[in-house]
Amino acid sequence: MKSLQLWLEPSRNNNKDIEMKSFYTLQEATEALELPVELTPDVRERMDRSVAFLANYLSEATAPVYGVNTGFGSLQNVEISAQDLSALQENLLITHAAGVGNPLNMYLVRTMLWLKMLNMSKGYSAIRPEIFERLSAMYNQQWYPVVTEQGSLGASGDLAPLSQMVLPLIGKGFLRHPQHGEISGEQWLAQNNWQPLQLGPKEALGLINGTQFMLAHSVEAYRRIRQIFKQLPIVSALSVDAFDCRMDSFQSPIHRVRPHAGQIAAAAEIRAILEDSPIAKQPKKQVQDPYSFRCIPQVHGASYDALDHCLDVWETELNSVTDNPNVFEEENIVLSGGNFHGQPLALTLDYAAMALSELGSISERRTYLLVSGQRGLSPYLADGAGLDSGYMIAQYSAAALASQNKQLCTPASVDSIMSSNGQEDHVSMGANAATKLLRVIENVENILAVEWLCGVAALKQRDLSTAPALQQGVDAFSKAYEIDHKTQPMQELIACAKGWLFPKFT
Repeated sequence: MKSLQLWLEPSRNNNKDIEMKSFYTLQEATEALELPVELTPDVRERMDRSVAFLANYLSEATAPVYGVNTGFGSLQNVEISAQDLSALQENLLITHAAGVGNPLNMYLVRTMLWLKMLNMSKGYSAIRPEIFERLSAMYNQQWYPVVTEQGSLGASGDLAPLSQMVLPLIGKGFLRHPQHGEISGEQWLAQNNWQPLQLGPKEALGLINGTQFMLAHSVEAYRRIRQIFKQLPIVSALSVDAFDCRMDSFQSPIHRVRPHAGQIAAAAEIRAILEDSPIAKQPKKQVQDPYSFRCIPQVHGASYDALDHCLDVWETELNSVTDNPNVFEEENIVLSGGNFHGQPLALTLDYAAMALSELGSISERRTYLLVSGQRGLSPYLADGAGLDSGYMIAQYSAAALASQNKQLCTPASVDSIMSSNGQEDHVSMGANAATKLLRVIENVENILAVEWLCGVAALKQRDLSTAPALQQGVDAFSKAYEIDHKTQPMQELIACAKGWLFPKFT
């Protein structure tokens, strides 16, 4: 059986670390994102070797090398002369920067930059260290290229958004800073006293070919999933007591005979939180509780197990090389394949959205019961129902979000559309899965915030308190925000609860 810690950190690999580390856990990646990036001597030497190898390989090659001295996509058979190789790479960036829609938040772009530098550092991309240094300057100075949400098919890599991300290297595009607004790529180069880079063979293709847009969303999803899994058992345990539920369904013998790891862990969480609860220990009138309470271990646990699989896939991708073609000095070969194809991410991003949506779905059902006027609780948890509508519309909001999540969970990865004159005839649509997943997560956070609010209000109507540690958390929340649904607009209360459970990340 896996331990509960599994959902705070995915399975580790046995690879040994080298600088820039060859293996990161997802948690280590989120921590590294808070630190400056520096090009170490080991990485510089590794990158220099790959560039030198490619130059030597081209000088001896008797056949064209895709993307190095040929056109791209369906133009693969168009040979490019030696004097046009640099123009080929610059044209690639300009024509492929075709993204549209809203700009990504700066933290996601920061993550994309870090992931691209990690990919380059492995020495299979034949990109000069000078390019790494320019990207790390953007990263360390907190000048983040303007990258938009839409335009990637998730195969051939995230071409459009990655092209937008690296346009400033040639003095194009725009960058934003958290404090200093927006400037052009040309202005950014000028303030660093740099000229636009002249890109060498394969360099532009190595920069824009890869899964870093999809993977950045996966890393961000991981960070927020960690917090959901920290708060989910607390919120649901509060509801269990607030609705005066039985503890039978959480007892270990039930889960021992159906030993899914997530189910066992989810039951153990609730038992641990409510172990000393006076409410939990008092006799109950009902023989059973509704599924949204009684089946918490089975539903939460299934999502735990599903997300465990997703995290393992994302961690493998984090430590992979995903541009194309790749240079292999040891084998003395340059190979063109399909490591840019986002299918592993697309499938798991969709799977993660479904697993998280179910957590929101069952949470909303618990909220519905808390405001239903059953088991000694007032209708809508109101102080004089009729004159006071209580938390009626808060539950409506949770229901709207849960329903929207069902729509957002239509899988993007089952879709494909032919592109590049049929050369790229199957694509993952993983970028669409990625942006949808973050919307699902945002909705789940708000749904849990509503459940927490209603649990706090319901608990106040009980004669007994809940478990001491949980009661302390409820009291601290109530004191911090002085919750009064009759004087504060409900939207403000929901925002307070969301901020309490899911502090804004900076």
